[in-house]
Amino acid sequence: MKTASREKKPDLILLLVTLLLVTVGTVMIYSSSSILAMERFRDGQFFLKKQIFFLFLGLLIMVMMTRIPYYKLRKLAWPGIAMSAVLLLAIWVPPLGVRAGGAVRWLNLGVFSFQVSELAKVALILFLAHFLAQNVNHIREIRQGLLIPFGVTGVIVGLILLQPDFGTTVIIAVITLMMIYLAGGRILHLAGLIALLLPVAVWLLLHKSYRLTRLMAFLDPWKDPRNSGFQIIQSLIAFGSGGAFGVGIGDGMQKLFYIPEPHTDFILSVIAEEGGFIGVGLILFLYIILIVRGFQISLKAPELFGNLLASGLTMLLALEAFINIAGVMGLIPLKGLALPFLSYGGTSLVMSLTAVGILLNISGYEG
Repeated sequence: MKTASREKKPDLILLLVTLLLVTVGTVMIYSSSSILAMERFRDGQFFLKKQIFFLFLGLLIMVMMTRIPYYKLRKLAWPGIAMSAVLLLAIWVPPLGVRAGGAVRWLNLGVFSFQVSELAKVALILFLAHFLAQNVNHIREIRQGLLIPFGVTGVIVGLILLQPDFGTTVIIAVITLMMIYLAGGRILHLAGLIALLLPVAVWLLLHKSYRLTRLMAFLDPWKDPRNSGFQIIQSLIAFGSGGAFGVGIGDGMQKLFYIPEPHTDFILSVIAEEGGFIGVGLILFLYIILIVRGFQISLKAPELFGNLLASGLTMLLALEAFINIAGVMGLIPLKGLALPFLSYGGTSLVMSLTAVGILLNISGYEG
């Protein structure tokens, strides 16, 4: 392995883009949630206060990640994935698990709840980067090179499917296949695995009626405009109402109990109405810069572990952003995933900033 030495400052463009996104996110969370928070909690700043707390926590962890040499994170690969599996099991213990919206995804820590799958995604990427880099000479062999990463990924995916969370499992599967390919895995092996997984994915899609309902709503939301098609129709109305320049920050109408939970999955719809085409275009531009810088960091990493870790984390942010944006614009079925850095949600924000902190760390090293 090449010796990694710190020879330059972390990527300032990546840092600036991240800070711009979280700033916009904080402003828009307040704009989209103040009326809802007043109606529910008699405090218009309820969601804003909680998000600011997690923002400072996430920024603190991001700074910590820039200080710890990234290659030392390899020591956390096995403990991190083991802890993730334990926590994914712990949510089924009644005092600890929190059920919301028909799913059990949150761990009750007393003062706040923690979505374990967000931690599991980052922990799995770290584990895969470590294992694949360590066993790169066997990556083209199923028994010695692929059995363990497939097995570990299968365990994590299985536990997340039980919650249930189909969208996260798809993201994890795509990232796993991409990282194995980048490590030198055989296309034939990966194609064979995809051929095996596709029927399973179709069965999972059809097995749960609500997933099929989402698919039908995507294909024709106006067939059931008051029920299954309601969310996407209101989102499209928000996009159409914004025009080129938007109606102005704070002046949107769709957040007034038309779009359900506008500060979470549908925050881009609020941005579209209040900021217009220009506002959405700027957000997309910032995400493109972030993703491009992330992959540039991976290409310049001094050794394979850094390359795989940066690639996996960048792909995670890219997929989450794409699925959310495409969903609220009606381009794919809705999946209920947060928009990184913008949506309300403490766990998502903290883990996204943690990922950026690791990318900033890797960007400071050269072979």
